[in-house]
Amino acid sequence: MKKRQIQASVKDEQLIEKRRDQMIKGAVSLFKEKGFHRTTTREIAREAGFSIGTLYEYIRQKEDVLYLVCDTIYDQVYSRLEEDIDTKEGTVESLKKAIKTYFYVVHDMQDEVLVMYQEAKSLSKDALPYVLNKELEMTNLFKQMIQTCVNTGELQLTEQQCELLAHNIVVQGEMWAFRRWTLQKHYTLEQYIEFQTDFITHGMVKQN
Repeated sequence: MKKRQIQASVKDEQLIEKRRDQMIKGAVSLFKEKGFHRTTTREIAREAGFSIGTLYEYIRQKEDVLYLVCDTIYDQVYSRLEEDIDTKEGTVESLKKAIKTYFYVVHDMQDEVLVMYQEAKSLSKDALPYVLNKELEMTNLFKQMIQTCVNTGELQLTEQQCELLAHNIVVQGEMWAFRRWTLQKHYTLEQYIEFQTDFITHGMVKQN
């Protein structure tokens, strides 16, 4: 799906990236506290450290900020996963390492993940499918790893089971963010990763 082009009156690409990064950081903080609809563009500008006039040099409407927030979050998670995991090794151990890496990424970006889950529904009908497709791209990274484990004989799963397992991994990682209000009272991150990895992979390993 084609990425939406957010119009800016400024031509300096480096400056656009810098200002939008400031805008995204400020918006995440406000959206977490107040929600998208109750947050004003003036508040976003203030939180980002510049005037409302400057804000509108880089966006056209408030929804542009939410779109940038969601798009940037997925890009950052995906790029960190691509950098740190091996999708071609084809072992259960490599899959477990990938799960651990992903859960750590979610932990590092838990505010962003929480905002994305709470507020993505406020995107327009043309923007939401693009953002949801970004999550599917992330899911497909894990599906590819799982399928490789099947190909090497380490797992015995159907294609449907590979698909569902990949979705389970993504959702269980994100759950650390959107249910942190209770989970982080009872588990350390290391415990959560250990238990969830056991649950996710239990019964999937090929039995001799």
